[in-house]
Amino acid sequence: MDDNSALTPQEVAEILKIAKNTVYELVKRGELNSYRVGKKVRVDMKDVYEYKNKTKNIKNAHTTKTQTTNSILGEEPLRYNSFVICGQDILLDILSRHLQLHPNGVPALRSYVGSYNGLYALYQGNVQMATAHLWDGDTGLYNIPFVRRMLPGIPAVIIHLACRLQGFYVANGNPKEIKGWEDLRRKDITIINREKGSGTRVLLDEQLRKLGIASRNIKGYDRESTSHLAIASTVARGGADIGIGNEKSGLQVKGIDFIPLQTERYELIIKKEDMEKAPFEAVIEILRSQEFKMELEGIGGYDLSELGKVVAEI
Repeated sequence: MDDNSALTPQEVAEILKIAKNTVYELVKRGELNSYRVGKKVRVDMKDVYEYKNKTKNIKNAHTTKTQTTNSILGEEPLRYNSFVICGQDILLDILSRHLQLHPNGVPALRSYVGSYNGLYALYQGNVQMATAHLWDGDTGLYNIPFVRRMLPGIPAVIIHLACRLQGFYVANGNPKEIKGWEDLRRKDITIINREKGSGTRVLLDEQLRKLGIASRNIKGYDRESTSHLAIASTVARGGADIGIGNEKSGLQVKGIDFIPLQTERYELIIKKEDMEKAPFEAVIEILRSQEFKMELEGIGGYDLSELGKVVAEI
């Protein structure tokens, strides 16, 4: 490829084996030369070579502030000034896009980890925002008890995103006539479970605790998958009788019926000290905008009646 070839951010990302949002972050920080053609960002191939060469043998001055743990961002290291949002729902991808286009916004990296691990990453200072749908069986509350326990000594704000229906995925026609949590006592039922730390896994474990059902007696309890779609697909293929997930994801998989069990609250957690910083204010503005709400309504599957509302300050 010619040194003067004009590359798109996506092409640069593929060459450097990084996320496209990271390319925008490098451009914003002045580490990668770029220019604009209209509203589009372009990078010359020679500038990509220059960036690679100058970073090849030079130790980054901020190495001590670099997080390389795979559980946070896979293979992409988390730099000290990256803006990372934890969570797995597609609405966060939409939020990231809006944030990148906002006048006071930033390119946001996405970390697709579960609720528990997201809060832990926020506590450690490795991410800027975490989302959670963690149900506490003793109080019947979502998220507030967990934020209090997992962010000790750190004032935090919980902002509501959406309510979603959680329930069982079963095969079309519900051949085993499954009705609710009590059916997990049955010996003829096999499940496919979510990974430890996900809000769905916490919901299951809390329900089992309250019902006095030992997890070791449930067939398939130790078999894990890391997404609602993968869970629903396993049930559709006959790999399990029950999967647990939200209604929206289940509707995307053929051969699945959904049994609603519980309305969950999906919420955003931000450290209070960050609330007046420009990117965080931009997020709040986006969440409360009609444009963002209308886009989510077009997707469907969410109750957005409290979108953007501060529900608690811990």
